[in-house]
Amino acid sequence: MIIGIDLGGMSAKAACLVEGKLTARVTAETSSQASPYETAELLARLARSAAECAGIPFEEAEAIGIGSPGVVDSEHGTVVLWSNFGWKDVPLAAYLKELTGKAVFVTNDANAAALGEAKYGAGKKYENSILVTLGTGVGGGIILDGKLFEGYKSGGAEIGHMVIRRNGELCTCGRRGCFERYASASGLIRMTEQALGEHPESAMKKFCKPDGSVSGKTAFAAARAGDETAKSVVGEYVAALADGIANLINILRPQAVMLGGGVSNEGENLLVPLREAVSPRIYVSEEYAPLDIVCAQLGNDAGLYGAAEYAATKLK
Repeated sequence: MIIGIDLGGMSAKAACLVEGKLTARVTAETSSQASPYETAELLARLARSAAECAGIPFEEAEAIGIGSPGVVDSEHGTVVLWSNFGWKDVPLAAYLKELTGKAVFVTNDANAAALGEAKYGAGKKYENSILVTLGTGVGGGIILDGKLFEGYKSGGAEIGHMVIRRNGELCTCGRRGCFERYASASGLIRMTEQALGEHPESAMKKFCKPDGSVSGKTAFAAARAGDETAKSVVGEYVAALADGIANLINILRPQAVMLGGGVSNEGENLLVPLREAVSPRIYVSEEYAPLDIVCAQLGNDAGLYGAAEYAATKLK
């Protein structure tokens, strides 16, 4: 039995991975006002609670795996930088080991989600896959030859920050034209708002939230209803997403690209035009090296599966 923990800015989740199955999910609120050590104490309590809910003595846990936001030095289990919580060089694995007596391993949360999908979700049948998460930003992880690729000092796979538009929009990272500025849910919302401002007659207004604000669903819903402005927004969004995904494919040539995050809930409404847009952008033909573009399957459990699996691989 291995305990997986998915640490987030608003909550932390823990669960037990027993013989390949996740059980006893528990959740607790997190706060940036808590010190790193206090957060570690919270995670230790959460780990014990998960074991208790699973009906398994905590002493039987072989290890604890954690998926954490920010830059993570996985070799040492240190969160090098998590700006939202103001963390810098936090020895999270050492804290948890002190508090629980268990072996503790930490990786980036997006890497954990990619590993979870690769081993237990949409990527199970592939040795080489990439997870691209479309949320507030664009994150993800890379699996090569069945193993998680983290890069030198675990600093790799920041796929949201490759440039797809030279001199494009300013990104939060300080560069311009980053993939996540255009392919994230935030980017889609921004495109939708801009299009509504330019075309107030658009039927997209009917598909806004009750308070009149735009969501990541607005343009897709209006496009399905036949609105031309919405179709244009969706087309622009898909083209940007295809540019970034094609870059990843041309460099790494995976067997599959898996899409997670809120926008992926569009399912085939997103996948069909995306596949069509990606195909002419890739260098090696799909006849020679077949490629699947699919939706992730594990949802909010991906990080839990991946954190536990990460610990399992480190124990081997």
